[in-house]
Amino acid sequence: MTIPIDQIFNVANLFVLPFWALMIILPNWGVTRKVMESYLPFVLLACVYLYLFISSINPENAAALSNPKLSDIAHFFADENAAATGWIHFLVMDLFVGRWIYWDGQKTGIWTSHSLAFCLFAGPFGLLSHILTHWISKLFFSQSQSEINPVSNS
Repeated sequence: MTIPIDQIFNVANLFVLPFWALMIILPNWGVTRKVMESYLPFVLLACVYLYLFISSINPENAAALSNPKLSDIAHFFADENAAATGWIHFLVMDLFVGRWIYWDGQKTGIWTSHSLAFCLFAGPFGLLSHILTHWISKLFFSQSQSEINPVSNS
């Protein structure tokens, strides 16, 4: 039994949304922390990716991917199976980067909701947003070590 590619695409899109919602809307909730500790969502999505990748490779596509030229890649992604494979790749990697942003925010206390929202819609932009937020937070909002642990010279 073959599952139609558009159903795989739609289910994968819906699958990631609860994880994003938890990280963005309820970042400090214990359930969010527990859910985001797991690698299971990435394993499931990576398996879907692997299935689509294997099913979309033929000798012509393999040759195009082994020595990529822009025109060959554009031709490859013109195929629905290849486009769905690429999209699932984005979903997996963006969610993984989002998880890293989430955990970095939990560890450092830096606000991440905006960066996570950007990451959901444009992964690298969300990563850049978080890096800039981290730098700005450290520069303007973190106390110096001397204020935290004053050293007595007496």
